[in-house]
Amino acid sequence: MSQTRKILYGVGAVYLLLAIAAALFIGSSGKNEEFKPQNEFKLDSWFSIGPIHFTKAVLYLLIAAALTIFTMVYVARRMTQRPNRVQTAVEFLYTLMRDNITRGNMDDKMAAKWFPFIGSLFLFIWFSNLIGFIPLPVNSGEKIELFGVGVPAFQIYAATANLSIPLVFALVVFIVYTGEGIRVKGVGGYLKSLIPAGVHGPMVLMIFPLEILSNLMRIISLSVRLFANMLAGHLIILFMAGGLAILLGTAAIGVFLLPLGWAIYLFEVGLVATLQAFIFATLSAIYIGGSVAESH
Repeated sequence: MSQTRKILYGVGAVYLLLAIAAALFIGSSGKNEEFKPQNEFKLDSWFSIGPIHFTKAVLYLLIAAALTIFTMVYVARRMTQRPNRVQTAVEFLYTLMRDNITRGNMDDKMAAKWFPFIGSLFLFIWFSNLIGFIPLPVNSGEKIELFGVGVPAFQIYAATANLSIPLVFALVVFIVYTGEGIRVKGVGGYLKSLIPAGVHGPMVLMIFPLEILSNLMRIISLSVRLFANMLAGHLIILFMAGGLAILLGTAAIGVFLLPLGWAIYLFEVGLVATLQAFIFATLSAIYIGGSVAESH
């Protein structure tokens, strides 16, 4: 048996003993009827200015917007001949946005025009996803006492785990690529370009409504993909990090699942947050580039 396997078996054995000990000595307090996991995503209005209600989702969006603006300004003003580590990372990110996402789906002329939009979209969604995994004092449903004052408890929450926000992103992309297609081809030309090459006669009457529906479905696919992945990731982390143990009232489950919760947390931060921003920006670039293409 290799040394690595011995270590893994040893860690597993200790892990199992801890779970058994927790089950024996702590036991179960019964099912918890008060804890509602869905309340972690409830948006309570903190204050209002006219029709605008400020919630934790608005705070996360403002933070993401500030980080996006700072990053774009940094890219524009802080480049030097001898890049340091920060600039190297920024240049890698810039190359990803410019070459892989934008230029990979448009010609160079279009890419130069639409790169600021695609780059800002990628960064905004990316930062929104990433800060969703940083515990912040935004849980107004649970208060903690700090110097005699009740302040919101810490929690992780992603603005993109609220369907309305990815939906707005998707609507903006839909309006942009539809408007660009109409600008280049005209209304008639753009509608005609939706029909695949080689389709003629009565078949047009059947295919055209399907193509219109397909374009509208892009709004759903863009928004639901981002929303569902972020919501599912946060729910899994919530359950693994203790939510399931609270619901069932069994501490042993919490001991058993907590390491898995950390593993999923690192997976979400390291891959899912970036991947979802990349997919959303890439599909947006594909749709914009395809709206001005001569044919499918």
